[in-house]
Amino acid sequence: MAVLSDPISDFLTRLKNASAAGNETFTAPYSKMKEAIAGILADEGYVWKYEVSGEGVEKTLTVTVKYTPEGKAVLTNVKRVSKPGLRQYVGAGEVPRVLNGLGISILSTSKGLLTGAAAKKQNVGGEHLANIW
Repeated sequence: MAVLSDPISDFLTRLKNASAAGNETFTAPYSKMKEAIAGILADEGYVWKYEVSGEGVEKTLTVTVKYTPEGKAVLTNVKRVSKPGLRQYVGAGEVPRVLNGLGISILSTSKGLLTGAAAKKQNVGGEHLANIW
């Protein structure tokens, strides 16, 4: 297996590709950050559920992608904002709105991973990881 320089981007790309291809589920190597992102996506209604299986280095994260009754993916697009080569940080008052409130932004804050709306409500800023719509 190849060594990834940006595992968060890999996870988001797997999510986007699974949605575009019409796959029910996809798997990714486990990390606490990916599990937190999957939790936010489940809470916000972009995926049905996620499950953690295995132990140790064999741990995987399985995500069930959500579709509308017509068969279209709920998740339209994902954009990675902060990258390993260029980190992007935002203050509490600078948290961006995605598609005028129709999407979500994910921030890594001192209070854990939060959506942009939750970060504004708690008046915290942090690293702007991704935009999802």
